[in-house]
Amino acid sequence: MVRMIKKIMIVDDNPDLLFSVKNGLEDADPEINVISVESAELCLERLKNNEIPDLILLDIMMPGINGWEMFDKLKENVSWRNIPVIFLTARTDRIAKNAGQFLAEDYIEKPFEVEDLKRRIDKVINKTKA
Repeated sequence: MVRMIKKIMIVDDNPDLLFSVKNGLEDADPEINVISVESAELCLERLKNNEIPDLILLDIMMPGINGWEMFDKLKENVSWRNIPVIFLTARTDRIAKNAGQFLAEDYIEKPFEVEDLKRRIDKVINKTKA
């Protein structure tokens, strides 16, 4: 059986969160490779350089281009519009949650458990590959 490496890009301005998600997911599943990106601007650069992940974990509240704007940029680009997105955010208000659940594949509030995050990532990837 061929092992499929899942490339997950996490876009968040919090270095501690980037570190803990990368270590947590990669420890939980050797088939996950996490690409940590500190801003939407850097995410766009990497996508333009053809570094296309299987899924993007996207923070909403970031300086510069925020998560909502980044999501729009993804959907406007033919090469990126099919990359599944999970919002991973500290925003817990109803409006953000409803919008996030409607737009993206999932909406996960911080703080979260890595096991739950991994399960939800797997669910989205399995759904999009089916």
